[in-house]
Parts: sequence; structure tokens; C-alpha cells
Amino acid sequence: MATPAHTVFDSLHSGVAAADVLATDRATPAELAAKQRQRLICLVQAALQHSPLYRQRLHGVSPATVRLDTLPVVTKGELMQRFDEWVCDPQLKLAELRAFTADPLRIAEPYLGKYVVWESSGTSGQPGVFVQDARAMATYDALEALRRSVPQPLKRWLDPMYLSERIAFVGATTGHFASYVSIQRLCQLNPWVAQVMRSLSILQSTASLIEALDAYAPTIISTYPTVAALLADEAARGALRHRPNEVWTGGETLSPGVRKWVEKSLHCAVRNSYGASEFLTIGWECGQGHMHANTDWLILEPVDEKFRSVRPGQECHTTLLTNLVNTVQPLIRYDLGDQVSFGRQRCACGSPLPVIEVAGRHDDALTMLDQHGRPVTLLPLALTTVLEDQAAVFEFQLRQLDGHTLELSLPQSGAEATSMMVRCRHVLQGLAHQHGLAPIKLIGKCGVTLPRGRSGKVQRVVAAHPAGALAGRGPQM
Repeated sequence: MATPAHTVFDSLHSGVAAADVLATDRATPAELAAKQRQRLICLVQAALQHSPLYRQRLHGVSPATVRLDTLPVVTKGELMQRFDEWVCDPQLKLAELRAFTADPLRIAEPYLGKYVVWESSGTSGQPGVFVQDARAMATYDALEALRRSVPQPLKRWLDPMYLSERIAFVGATTGHFASYVSIQRLCQLNPWVAQVMRSLSILQSTASLIEALDAYAPTIISTYPTVAALLADEAARGALRHRPNEVWTGGETLSPGVRKWVEKSLHCAVRNSYGASEFLTIGWECGQGHMHANTDWLILEPVDEKFRSVRPGQECHTTLLTNLVNTVQPLIRYDLGDQVSFGRQRCACGSPLPVIEVAGRHDDALTMLDQHGRPVTLLPLALTTVLEDQAAVFEFQLRQLDGHTLELSLPQSGAEATSMMVRCRHVLQGLAHQHGLAPIKLIGKCGVTLPRGRSGKVQRVVAAHPAGALAGRGPQM
């Protein structure tokens, strides 16, 4: 791991970003729009000057008079295929970055001494690599630290660095994923934070996870909604004895039912956020329970199937993201894949930032049976993580047929699909064994056209029972 002296951090950028975030919280809508416009001009200018791909795609565009809705839409697949032409630093080469992210010992290590690097999951069938400089990280830091709603404002005022807390991150810890990279970087920046923060893998068995949480007794748990629901189930049946003060969720869609169940079973406050590998801190939840988008540093465009703008409150097909802070790897009208809708009215909390509703990832937890016929929950992110990281398979659908049987569909065919299926069978059996399951039966289907929802995304993990139903859960979700 990198030492604090070699962590991507710039105190000047951090101070400027913090001051800007605080000032924006008191801005008028006109002032907010002006900031957004100026940052768009700077982004387009940087892309035209330094990115061969964007110089080609935006030929003839003048930064000063640019109209966002006239610019072409880009996709992750296109950008990753032309990665070396996309980035604005010619030292950044995809092959070398792939080798860097393949090494778990280099998580949060500065790349080329000046960049933070993380990779995205392959939700769309194409994993991505994203590079951030010190300025971008300072902005993400400020947005996260200064806009996250807290249930105990006075306590946070007296302890802004959370040094009186014990924080447990429960998530994917085996790769260069944005959340884990960010946590490791934070621990490197501040040794005091490292003493009050612990990361726990979702790949371990539920029993070992519960044992670790009871032993550590965190006051805050940061995790995914499906994991939070699992912990609530374990608490309800008496397996998890510890109760945190707060649970922070993100990375998946948090339904009202899951929120209520977690609050009731764990006796804690739940705070939700919205982010992506493409922009770490897209949205935050205010004290009114509404999600606000950080539109001072990004632009979200809900659009229909033909990438035409839809009205506030209207369902969209997908959402286009323009990242106004990252000029190393420009994202302009990038197809994010999530369905975001804007509220029509300003929030009662007083923030000038718009309220949004998000429909993101919708994978199911699977309730399988162990060797004694007892139910065991397999988390969707545990399943997708082993298939991606250990089997190198990114486009698939894993469907549960019963308590012992899974069906894996792949779009590939021939020898390539056969090899992929062998790898998948091996890693899934390994995960099942780790969780104490009876040997699972895996039915393979190759050359399958994977069903896609309205957003164009495949639901990659599908339960045999209604989506989101976990064994032992109180209310129906």
C-alpha cells in the first residue's frame, strides 16, 4: 500500500473545493447555472485541446458557445475501445492501467505518482477504468464531507473527522473499486482515520461477517442496501447482536421497504447516497429524506430511447452524465444507464440543488440451502464480484431455479463460452463451499440473448422468488 506521503492529495485544491461547495450551498439558481456553464466551457476546451477522440467527435464546436444538447452521446464501450485516444494525458495507456488494477497490492497507490485509479464493475458488459487527478479528488472529498446529511449535526460539528466513531465498510475489497480505493486513500491520508475504520469483505460467509461485526462493534456501517437488509435479517433472528447508530447505503437502489426494515431491525438511522465510478458523489440525501444531485459539478440529462430530453417527473430511458471536474478523462454526455428523474419543486431543506429520484441496479439476493436444508443468503454483489474478478466474465445472467440449482446464461458461444462456463462453475462452487452450501447444480446456457430492461441493463442476478425477498425478512419488499 502507498504511504501517506505518496497519496494523491493537494491542500490548495482541497481548500478551494471546500470553500466553493460551502458557497454554492447558499447560491441562487442563476448563480448555480452560471457555475455549471463556466465549468462546461472549461471541460469542452480541455477535451478539444488534449483528447484526440473528443477533438474528432467535437470538430467545429466552439467552447464559448457550446450547446450541450447538440453534442454526440458517448458510451462506455466506445470510450474503452479508444481509451488511449480518449484520455488527455498521453502517459495513460489502457494496457498498463489494466496491469495496475490487476494487482490487489496496489489498491489506492498513486498511478504515475499523481493519479487515483479505480475500475467499474461490468454491469453493462464492459468494465471501465477511471483516472482522477488531485483536483478531482479534492472536489469529491469536499462534496462527500460537506453535503452528506447527518442525523446528529452537533456531534458531527464537534467531530467532523468521525474520530469518535468506529466505521465498518462492508463491500467488495478484492479489487480497485471506487468505494474501497477511496476508503484506503482516506486511511493513508489520515492515520487517525485508519484506526477507526475497518473493511470487511462481502465474499466471506454470513456467519463470519456477523462474528466480525459483533467483535468490532462499529457505530457506523457503510454498505450496499442488499447487505444492510441481510444484516437486518440476522439481527431480527438474534444472530447479529450489535446495533450501529447509523447505516450508510449506496451502490444499489434502496427501496422504502428495505429502509424501514433496516431502521426497525437495527434501531438505527439510514442515510443513502448515489454515486458511480464515473462520478463518485453524484447525489446525497438531505434531512428531509430527499436525494439532491451535485449539479454544480455535474450535469444529468434524463433522455428517451432517442436521447431526447424528457420533462421533470417523466420516466426516462437512460441518463446522460457530464462530469465537470475530471479534465484528465472527459465524460461529456456519457450514457450512464441509470434512470434518473428530477423533482419539480425546490426542497424544503433550502438547498439550491435539485431533487432527484434514481432507479439503478436491481439484482436480487438468492436464498439457497445448506447441507442441512437451512436457508443461506448469497448477496448479489458477492456473486457478481467472483464472476467478474475470478472468472473474468462480465456479461451474464445468473438465475436461481431452486435452493440448489442456478442457471447461467452467456451471450458467447463455441469454445470461448465453454471455457467461460468452466471458470464460472469453479468460482461459484467455491463461493457456495465458503458459505456452507450443499454442492450447487449449475445449468449453462450459451449463445443466449440476455434480456434487458427499459434502461438497457441486464438484471444479472435473478431470484426464484420475488426480487428482493430474503429469508426471514419481516415486511414484504
